[in-house]
Amino acid sequence: MFYTNKSFIRNAGVILIILLTPPAAIILWFTSQNLDGSFISLFEYISDNGLINGIYKIWSPVFFGSKTAWLMIAIFILFEIFLMKLLPGKKVNGPVTPKGYIPVYKNNGFLAFLVTIFLFWLLGIQLKVFDPSSIYDHFGEILGVLNIFSWIFCLFLYFKGKYKPSSPESGTSGNVIFDYYWGTDLYPHIFGINVKHFTNCRFGMMSWPLLILAFAEKQHELYGQISSSMMVSIILQLIYVAIFFYYESGYFNTMDIQEDRAGYYIVWGVMVWVPSVYTLTAHYLVKHPVELNNIYSAVLIIVGILSFYSKTAMNRQRINVRKNNGDYKIWGHKAKIIRAGYTDDKGEKRESILLVDGWWKIARHFHYTGEILGALCWSLPAMFENFMPYFYVVYLSVLLFHRARRDDMKCRIKYGKYWDEYCKRVPDKVIPDIF
Repeated sequence: MFYTNKSFIRNAGVILIILLTPPAAIILWFTSQNLDGSFISLFEYISDNGLINGIYKIWSPVFFGSKTAWLMIAIFILFEIFLMKLLPGKKVNGPVTPKGYIPVYKNNGFLAFLVTIFLFWLLGIQLKVFDPSSIYDHFGEILGVLNIFSWIFCLFLYFKGKYKPSSPESGTSGNVIFDYYWGTDLYPHIFGINVKHFTNCRFGMMSWPLLILAFAEKQHELYGQISSSMMVSIILQLIYVAIFFYYESGYFNTMDIQEDRAGYYIVWGVMVWVPSVYTLTAHYLVKHPVELNNIYSAVLIIVGILSFYSKTAMNRQRINVRKNNGDYKIWGHKAKIIRAGYTDDKGEKRESILLVDGWWKIARHFHYTGEILGALCWSLPAMFENFMPYFYVVYLSVLLFHRARRDDMKCRIKYGKYWDEYCKRVPDKVIPDIF
């Protein structure tokens, strides 16, 4: 009975997530674009129309998208696949899986990022081959298309992982609902394309800079200029995304790639949630321009860049220490480490290096602090009239705090006494003396 109740609760929770997240993305867009980003106005709208009818009135006009939106998405997908396959790049290996599978990637993300941004600027803003501001006008329809496409694509991935998996780390739990949500294949490939590499990096992350640039162009169309608040916010976001693609190969070592299978949880998240939520500040600023003084703008940019630097430097310290088997200097002295032994899934004894020096002695996930602070810096230009520009910061904080707990649990099981020693030497998870 306990197992049955536990399964029922898990299924109910998964179904609730699948049912609520798509309209949530649409409602956030509608609130930002049609209700001045005011959640108070949204509550009044829902109160006047009723919950179900209110959601229906918001979602139904954009549910199936439009021909224009479908065309935009198709062109973007084909173009990014073209760059992914044809641009030069070194082959890099991802971490070996417990069953011995080694994923291989072409490391050309930064070049693809530069080509994408340049052609968007050249063809859209300079030569007027297309109108970038129309992306803002059709954004609700675009999200409608992405929802439908993601649902169908996740269903395809479910069956592919079940009947024709691409990697040995595939399988099902026997629960269709959970398997659709969590995925059935860790590294699915379609026509030689690594699905998660494409969806997470070349679709989700690559759509982000294009959308915010389109939003800036819409503001220019409406007001004849781009506000300083929009400029500061976009500069920091572009720097963040550029850093991501410059170190794209490092992303292949993260939980998103190593542990999360290609199901609704990750695929819908990067194809719908990233475009709709990560761009919210710039979307809000289209109709709410703020002129900032030079000092405030400079402070935000400098603090944002330093935040991104701390995150990047922290990741590089760990990579370099492990690459050199602990024989590496940090801040002028040999890095302090813990050599943690563990037993892998095959029963073989292995060793990993836990770094307790440099950035890593501040907190176990201090790079999350840098990421949150950087996001706050590109949100603060919107000032404080509404909460909407800060939705992403709050969401990111919850996500990263949860990820820190999840990583702590995994490492505690994996390393045992060595992790206990590590936690004694680095007691805080994310923010020193707080969490």
